[in-house]
Amino acid sequence: MSGSAPQKRLYIKTYGCQMNVYDSERMADVLSPLGYGVTDSPEGADLVVLNTCHIREKATEKVYSELGKLKEMREERMAQGGARSTIVVAGCVAQAEGEEIMRRQPAVDLVVGPQAYHQLPELIARTHRARGERLAADFAADVKFDALPTDRRPTGVTAFLTVQEGCDKFCTFCVVPYTRGAEWSRPAEAIEAEARSLAGQGVREVTLLGQNVNAYAGEGGLAALVRRLAAIPGLDRIRYTTSHPRDMDEALIAAHGEVDALMPYLHLPVQSGSDRILKAMNRAHTAGSYLRLIEKTRAARPDIAISGDFIVGFPGERDADFEATLELVRAVGHASAFSFKYSRRPGTPAAAMPGQVDEAVKDERLARLNALLEAQQRAFNAAQVGRVLPVLFERRGRHTGQLVGRSPYLQSVHVSAPDRLLGQIVPVRIESAARMSLAGVLAEAPELEPA
Repeated sequence: MSGSAPQKRLYIKTYGCQMNVYDSERMADVLSPLGYGVTDSPEGADLVVLNTCHIREKATEKVYSELGKLKEMREERMAQGGARSTIVVAGCVAQAEGEEIMRRQPAVDLVVGPQAYHQLPELIARTHRARGERLAADFAADVKFDALPTDRRPTGVTAFLTVQEGCDKFCTFCVVPYTRGAEWSRPAEAIEAEARSLAGQGVREVTLLGQNVNAYAGEGGLAALVRRLAAIPGLDRIRYTTSHPRDMDEALIAAHGEVDALMPYLHLPVQSGSDRILKAMNRAHTAGSYLRLIEKTRAARPDIAISGDFIVGFPGERDADFEATLELVRAVGHASAFSFKYSRRPGTPAAAMPGQVDEAVKDERLARLNALLEAQQRAFNAAQVGRVLPVLFERRGRHTGQLVGRSPYLQSVHVSAPDRLLGQIVPVRIESAARMSLAGVLAEAPELEPA
């Protein structure tokens, strides 16, 4: 199909984490040779893929709601003489609830788990032959990556790059070990080859992805991989997410202080500040050990920004446990964070635990936690005012003559700047700050970097 316009339209809706964003991009790569071109609307699409997340109950229900709309859209299209579109459910809900999806919504043509989407072309072909095999949910991650096209086409100057999948931690609230399988790490050579290809196509920043990315088990671990990728010409920035405190080793902490390309930003979920709740969650760390990790990392890289994840209302959480979480938040000081009410997921140990917390109590605790986290985020952003930060310009802004870039601390930065600076890393003097973004001016008249 090279050189010709796609004849079929593909719409992918992505729910949840960055891993799903990466997976959606690779699904588009897999389907491109079949003539599918990505469109931004399900209306008129020949193939619709919902790439799902199973972390929270509301996200799952949104999928079923969306499927009902897609069924109606398809029926209307066919009534007007159009071709029958194909509906696919992929991702973690597909893995966990494949048979339930087919029973609850017969309009679904195909259900594909996160480790089987490389088989999409073959599975769709079977589906079109009198609705053949409709459920594919195996865990062969190595087979998946071996089968994916190597000629990945990035859409901008930043890209996600999966290096590790699966989880062996079995936190009692989490479905990931059951939907993504055991921990598995891609060979460093394959990761480097993909990173070199991305850099050769203009990507300046990669974010290394994994359910437990710092559990990467290639030679030398994640620290060695970061150092290897930092040597690639043109690849100026490296990030990684999501990490687990159990796997934050000395080598990785040292890399934060020694590798210029490794951005000063660490997303390290803690979930709770109460040791009693952390034990019930099977997190295998304490609030104290977590704070010591933060202390060590800040000693290696004093300007590092810390991000975290928090769950309120876990079964058995008392007022004192929640207050311990607030104390930990105050001790750390976050640049950003994600906080959630505990969501009961069927099949997880926590779902059957006594002491389920009332929703009203969860709401009140979440509001208090968010108020503290938002105040910390505003303070961190305000502290950047007056500083000159290197900003990677990624896209045009909403206003004429405006570009939007990314600071080392992952903040969006809005600047009046010429289009020729897209894809460049430019010093910007920060002049104002909001909770979610910064604004500034070019610190100097930059020259265009050589291609």
